[in-house]
Amino acid sequence: MEPTRDFPLFGGAFSVILPPGAIDVSDLRPVPDNQEVFCHPETDQSLIVELLELQAHVQGEAAARYHFEDVGWVQEARIQQVESVQPLTLENLALRGCCQEAWLLSGKQQITKGSQQVAKDVTLHQALLRLPQYQTDLLLTFNQPPSENRSSLGPENLSPPPWSLSNFEQLVTSLTLHDPNIFGPQ
Repeated sequence: MEPTRDFPLFGGAFSVILPPGAIDVSDLRPVPDNQEVFCHPETDQSLIVELLELQAHVQGEAAARYHFEDVGWVQEARIQQVESVQPLTLENLALRGCCQEAWLLSGKQQITKGSQQVAKDVTLHQALLRLPQYQTDLLLTFNQPPSENRSSLGPENLSPPPWSLSNFEQLVTSLTLHDPNIFGPQ
């Protein structure tokens, strides 16, 4: 199964390469206008692309940590643990022309979803792409909940394998801006 190439985001203002089998969550339920959310067809993995207001009061690695903690606060995470924060090489990004700095953060958050009583440790990989000329922080998140030992109803070769960090890296590096008007008048 091939990755979905040049998948339009935000009404075509951006495009991205999605991993195999990605399902657009907006086809299933409402999604905020500033987000594009995709889920894996068999696992609980998800990918989120968010357009956020630039947090100019935090710089560098602290900006990546700020957004990780903000997501944890929104998710009502019981525990948050940053495992690593690394700068991303701008030359590898399709957005290199307008991205001033980029960070990759990996960490864990303990989250209770919906009516579940037991909190689960979710691994998050986040890429923060900072676009100060547009007053925007672009946050891309790869959620990897613990794998459930599900029995597959069909042949194994029909369902896509779980997404990997390399799938997320391809999403991050392929994110392309087509219409800067998405950010409003400049």
